[in-house]
Amino acid sequence: MSKTKQRVTITIDEQMCKGCGLCISVCPRHVMSAAKHMNTRALHPATLTDPDSCTGCAQCAIMCPDACIRIVKEE
Repeated sequence: MSKTKQRVTITIDEQMCKGCGLCISVCPRHVMSAAKHMNTRALHPATLTDPDSCTGCAQCAIMCPDACIRIVKEE
C-alpha cells in the first residue's frame, strides 16, 4: 500500500498581519519568516518560505492572534 503525500495550501492575509512573529516562532519545520516587503500598514507580514516542507500542522494558524492564516488540506 502506497501512502500519498497530502497537499497543503497555506494562505496568509498579509494586510491583516501585524508582523508579531508568533506564527514564525511556533513552526516546527521553520518554513515561515517575516517578509522583506511591507504591507499597507508598514509592517513586515509573515510569509511561507518553503511551502513544500510544510506539513499543515496548523500550529501557525492556532497561534495567530488575528486569524490571518488559513490552511486547506487536499488529498
